[in-house]
Amino acid sequence: MCGAVRYELAEPPGGIAYCHCTRCQRRTGTGFSMSALTVPGSFSLLEGAEQVETYEPGDGWRKSFCGRCGSHLFTRDPEDESRLAVRVGTLDEDPGDLPGLHQFVAYAPAWSPVPDDGLPRFPERAGAD
Repeated sequence: MCGAVRYELAEPPGGIAYCHCTRCQRRTGTGFSMSALTVPGSFSLLEGAEQVETYEPGDGWRKSFCGRCGSHLFTRDPEDESRLAVRVGTLDEDPGDLPGLHQFVAYAPAWSPVPDDGLPRFPERAGAD
């Protein structure tokens, strides 16, 4: 938001997802967030590495944000550092894809119901056993 942190993706994202988990609700102040999973090795931090702060919840992906303005930037899997997703709202250009699924729909609040848009829905994390 403030421009202190800049990154680039060398390849288009591998997919976009809506997340309705309680943590995303509290982090964003909304009913869901949208993230784009990056292709491993395609993410590069160009400017502002010293501004990046990271919250480690202990039971989920690490949440990184700009320490100057608080803008949510990306999230990383602590068990596999190559798995990184950027917050779609931080992209300068159209990612060229639309969201393909809803995850953690079991936590969607009554005031922000999951839309009937035909996308696959997962009660917890997509792809979790």
